Amino acid sequence: MNPAKSPLPYTDTKPQGSADFYYAINATFRYILTKLGHEAWSAYLQEMGRGYFAPVNAAWRTGGLPAVARYWRAFFAAEPGAVVEVTEQPDRVEIHVRECPALKHLRAGGREIVRDYCRHCHVLGAARAAEAGLEMRLDGGNGSCRHTYALPSAALPPQEPAAIAEVAP
Repeated sequence: MNPAKSPLPYTDTKPQGSADFYYAINATFRYILTKLGHEAWSAYLQEMGRGYFAPVNAAWRTGGLPAVARYWRAFFAAEPGAVVEVTEQPDRVEIHVRECPALKHLRAGGREIVRDYCRHCHVLGAARAAEAGLEMRLDGGNGSCRHTYALPSAALPPQEPAAIAEVAP
Protein backbone atom coordinates (compact mmCIF):
# COMPACT_ATOMS: atom_id res chain seq x y z
CA MET A 1 0.00 0.00 0.00
CA ASN A 2 1.35 3.43 -0.89
CA PRO A 3 1.11 5.39 2.39
CA ALA A 4 0.94 8.76 0.62
CA LYS A 5 -2.23 7.73 -1.23
CA SER A 6 -3.84 5.67 1.50
CA PRO A 7 -7.06 6.86 3.15
CA LEU A 8 -5.77 5.31 6.40
CA PRO A 9 -4.26 7.55 9.12
CA TYR A 10 -1.05 5.54 9.51
CA THR A 11 1.89 4.92 7.23
CA ASP A 12 2.27 1.16 7.51
CA THR A 13 3.67 -0.21 4.27
CA LYS A 14 2.80 -3.89 4.71
CA PRO A 15 -0.43 -5.03 3.06
CA GLN A 16 -2.00 -6.35 6.28
CA GLY A 17 -1.56 -5.73 9.98
CA SER A 18 -0.73 -8.29 12.63
CA ALA A 19 -3.77 -9.97 14.12
CA ASP A 20 -2.01 -10.12 17.50
CA PHE A 21 -2.84 -6.42 17.82
CA TYR A 22 -6.37 -7.54 18.73
CA TYR A 23 -4.95 -9.07 21.92
CA ALA A 24 -3.60 -5.65 22.91
CA ILE A 25 -6.90 -3.92 22.13
CA ASN A 26 -8.89 -6.45 24.17
CA ALA A 27 -6.47 -6.18 27.10
CA THR A 28 -6.54 -2.37 26.97
CA PHE A 29 -10.33 -2.34 26.98
CA ARG A 30 -10.40 -4.79 29.92
CA TYR A 31 -7.95 -2.65 31.89
CA ILE A 32 -9.82 0.61 31.33
CA LEU A 33 -13.22 -0.93 32.03
CA THR A 34 -11.99 -2.66 35.20
CA LYS A 35 -9.94 0.20 36.61
CA LEU A 36 -11.86 3.26 35.40
CA GLY A 37 -15.34 2.11 34.34
CA HIS A 38 -17.60 2.48 31.30
CA GLU A 39 -17.70 6.29 31.32
CA ALA A 40 -13.90 6.54 31.18
CA TRP A 41 -13.75 3.87 28.47
CA SER A 42 -16.31 5.78 26.38
CA ALA A 43 -14.45 9.06 26.93
CA TYR A 44 -11.19 7.38 25.85
CA LEU A 45 -12.80 6.10 22.64
CA GLN A 46 -14.52 9.41 21.89
CA GLU A 47 -11.25 11.30 22.28
CA MET A 48 -9.50 8.80 20.03
CA GLY A 49 -12.27 9.27 17.49
CA ARG A 50 -11.89 13.05 17.54
CA GLY A 51 -8.12 13.30 17.99
CA TYR A 52 -6.24 10.40 16.44
CA PHE A 53 -8.68 10.13 13.56
CA ALA A 54 -8.88 13.90 12.92
CA PRO A 55 -7.17 13.62 9.48
CA VAL A 56 -9.60 10.91 8.39
CA ASN A 57 -12.58 12.80 9.80
CA ALA A 58 -11.50 15.88 7.84
CA ALA A 59 -11.17 13.78 4.67
CA TRP A 60 -14.69 12.46 5.27
CA ARG A 61 -16.00 15.99 5.83
CA THR A 62 -14.53 17.25 2.55
CA GLY A 63 -14.84 14.04 0.50
CA GLY A 64 -18.27 12.99 1.68
CA LEU A 65 -19.60 9.48 1.56
CA PRO A 66 -17.21 8.34 -1.22
CA ALA A 67 -14.32 9.13 1.15
CA VAL A 68 -16.02 7.13 3.90
CA ALA A 69 -16.38 4.14 1.57
CA ARG A 70 -12.74 4.40 0.40
CA TYR A 71 -11.52 4.50 4.00
CA TRP A 72 -13.49 1.44 5.11
CA ARG A 73 -12.47 -0.59 2.05
CA ALA A 74 -8.81 0.20 2.76
CA PHE A 75 -9.24 -0.40 6.49
CA PHE A 76 -10.72 -3.86 6.12
CA ALA A 77 -8.30 -4.80 3.32
CA ALA A 78 -5.55 -4.29 5.92
CA GLU A 79 -7.35 -6.32 8.61
CA PRO A 80 -6.28 -9.98 8.56
CA GLY A 81 -9.24 -12.33 8.18
CA ALA A 82 -11.90 -9.69 7.50
CA VAL A 83 -14.95 -10.72 5.48
CA VAL A 84 -16.61 -7.38 4.77
CA GLU A 85 -18.73 -5.73 2.10
CA VAL A 86 -18.90 -1.93 1.77
CA THR A 87 -21.92 -0.58 -0.12
CA GLU A 88 -22.59 3.01 -1.13
CA GLN A 89 -26.02 4.57 -1.40
CA PRO A 90 -26.83 8.21 -2.13
CA ASP A 91 -27.34 9.08 1.55
CA ARG A 92 -25.23 6.46 3.38
CA VAL A 93 -22.41 3.95 3.37
CA GLU A 94 -23.04 0.56 4.91
CA ILE A 95 -20.28 -1.73 6.10
CA HIS A 96 -21.51 -5.32 6.39
CA VAL A 97 -19.04 -7.21 8.56
CA ARG A 98 -19.75 -10.84 7.77
CA GLU A 99 -16.86 -12.08 9.91
CA CYS A 100 -15.20 -9.74 12.38
CA PRO A 101 -11.44 -10.23 12.14
CA ALA A 102 -10.86 -9.17 15.74
CA LEU A 103 -13.35 -11.52 17.33
CA LYS A 104 -12.30 -14.36 15.04
CA HIS A 105 -8.66 -13.98 16.11
CA LEU A 106 -9.42 -13.51 19.79
CA ARG A 107 -11.60 -16.63 19.81
CA ALA A 108 -9.02 -18.66 17.89
CA GLY A 109 -6.44 -17.59 20.49
CA GLY A 110 -8.66 -18.69 23.35
CA ARG A 111 -8.93 -15.18 24.77
CA GLU A 112 -11.70 -14.05 27.10
CA ILE A 113 -13.22 -11.21 25.11
CA VAL A 114 -14.53 -8.09 26.80
CA ARG A 115 -18.33 -8.37 26.61
CA ASP A 116 -18.62 -4.73 25.44
CA TYR A 117 -16.01 -5.19 22.70
CA CYS A 118 -18.51 -4.54 19.91
CA ARG A 119 -19.73 -1.32 21.55
CA HIS A 120 -16.35 0.26 20.91
CA CYS A 121 -17.14 0.33 17.19
CA HIS A 122 -20.21 2.45 17.89
CA VAL A 123 -18.65 4.82 20.43
CA LEU A 124 -15.58 5.40 18.27
CA GLY A 125 -17.54 5.50 15.01
CA ALA A 126 -20.20 7.91 16.29
CA ALA A 127 -17.52 10.34 17.50
CA ARG A 128 -15.78 10.18 14.13
CA ALA A 129 -19.01 10.59 12.20
CA ALA A 130 -20.03 13.62 14.26
CA GLU A 131 -16.69 15.29 13.48
CA ALA A 132 -17.36 14.72 9.78
CA GLY A 133 -20.94 16.01 9.90
CA LEU A 134 -22.39 12.51 9.59
CA GLU A 135 -24.36 10.09 11.72
CA MET A 136 -23.37 6.54 12.61
CA ARG A 137 -25.41 3.54 13.67
CA LEU A 138 -24.39 -0.01 14.52
CA ASP A 139 -26.55 -3.10 14.36
CA GLY A 140 -25.43 -6.58 15.42
CA GLY A 141 -22.15 -7.66 16.90
CA ASN A 142 -20.62 -10.79 18.37
CA GLY A 143 -18.85 -11.47 15.07
CA SER A 144 -21.24 -10.07 12.45
CA CYS A 145 -22.64 -6.54 12.24
CA ARG A 146 -23.60 -3.58 10.06
CA HIS A 147 -22.13 -0.09 10.44
CA THR A 148 -24.03 2.74 8.77
CA TYR A 149 -22.50 6.18 8.13
CA ALA A 150 -25.13 8.55 6.81
CA LEU A 151 -25.88 12.12 5.92
CA PRO A 152 -28.17 13.83 8.45
CA SER A 153 -30.82 14.00 5.70
CA ALA A 154 -31.01 10.17 5.79
CA ALA A 155 -32.98 10.64 9.03
CA LEU A 156 -31.72 7.44 10.62
CA PRO A 157 -33.64 6.32 13.69
CA PRO A 158 -31.82 6.82 17.00
CA GLN A 159 -29.22 4.24 17.96
CA GLU A 160 -30.83 1.53 20.02
CA PRO A 161 -28.30 0.30 22.61
CA ALA A 162 -29.94 -3.15 22.48
CA ALA A 163 -29.14 -3.34 18.75
CA ILE A 164 -25.45 -3.80 19.64
CA ALA A 165 -24.85 -7.36 20.77
CA GLU A 166 -22.58 -8.19 23.66
CA VAL A 167 -19.83 -10.67 22.93
CA ALA A 168 -20.93 -14.12 24.05
CA PRO A 169 -18.52 -16.00 26.29
